[in-house]
Amino acid sequence: MSARQNFYLTHERAILGAVMVLLFLVAWEGLERGWWAALLRPWLGPAAERWQLKPIFISSPTLVAQAAFRMFLVTGEIWRDLGWSGLGYVLALAITVGIPLGLAAGWYRRLSYAVAPFLSALNATPQVAFLPLIVVWVGTGLGTRVLIIFLLAVLPIAINAHAAVRTTDPRLVKVAASFGASDWRLFRTIVLPSSLPFLLAGLRLAVGRGMIGVVVGEIYGSASGIGAMISQAGSRFQTDRVFVGVLTIVAAGVILVEIVQHIERRVDVWRPPA
Repeated sequence: MSARQNFYLTHERAILGAVMVLLFLVAWEGLERGWWAALLRPWLGPAAERWQLKPIFISSPTLVAQAAFRMFLVTGEIWRDLGWSGLGYVLALAITVGIPLGLAAGWYRRLSYAVAPFLSALNATPQVAFLPLIVVWVGTGLGTRVLIIFLLAVLPIAINAHAAVRTTDPRLVKVAASFGASDWRLFRTIVLPSSLPFLLAGLRLAVGRGMIGVVVGEIYGSASGIGAMISQAGSRFQTDRVFVGVLTIVAAGVILVEIVQHIERRVDVWRPPA
């Protein structure tokens, strides 16, 4: 195998991802600049104008990059919104509540019977529907965002933790119990290690749902933050600022998911590779 092939196989994920992102950006830029309309005009005639979009409806990567440079490095206006959004991102609170609740419900049968209906009902209900009630209960501001983000993020963590315990191999539990292992030792040495993939998968889901909560909570209950900035820019047809806010949230979510996946690779080394 040549050095070039070895380099590609080693970095295949990054290379293919970068190529697809680059192709997407070129296609997007062409829609705003009219490249595809000019290319198709000899065959489609006036109908080719559909392939050129106005900046008021969709911006372009270069315009978004210019707006991002201005907002991050020139005026610095976005940093205040980022700080305000980060203040209400209560993923740690969702982890603190969701993991113990799910593990306990999975371990204790009667507690599972008591908790499972509420988890199923809340999971089947879009938590955004509770937003008007949350505004009535706690008003607008930080409390609304914290509560809606908590509701969105805690459910996948608790449900995955509950499923993790229920799917533990019962043969391992019986063998350990036959050797006189206590409940705590069973839980610590068998149940918890086998639950880690489920817990980390739930954490990845919670990251995305928490980001949804940030945007929704700030659109309806805050005058500051990335979500509020997106809403205000959209009402003024400033599509470049809207994309800056959206891509900022995307970047934050991707970074958090990559951190979770890195942790998963470190703690899951005992599993055979897929």
